[in-house]
Amino acid sequence: MIDRWLFIGIFVSIAAVFPLLPIVLARFLAPHNPNTIKLETYECGMETVGPTWVQFKIQYYIYALVFLIFDIETVFLFPWAVAFDAIPLFAVFEGVLFILILVGGLLYAWRKGALEWS
Repeated sequence: MIDRWLFIGIFVSIAAVFPLLPIVLARFLAPHNPNTIKLETYECGMETVGPTWVQFKIQYYIYALVFLIFDIETVFLFPWAVAFDAIPLFAVFEGVLFILILVGGLLYAWRKGALEWS
């Protein structure tokens, strides 16, 4: 029993160290001599014209989130559709329930006006 927990502990420790290692290495290996030219704000290699901080419309993010939700729906439903004739009836009902939940979310976003561009 302890062997299973040891495996999980090793996995969790590696999962914690693996993303932190590049951050720590960059902290120690990166040069620390900023000057005024390096601290200037630029856009595509050129100096900015006008205000640097510009607010974007929230509709871009709403459309991106709705697209992401339905893109992930496609990823989950594709294997279900491929194996549709080989899965039990319970799995068919689960897939239909999944589709109905996502349709409910789409109708909610539609009724709230999140999909209208103004």
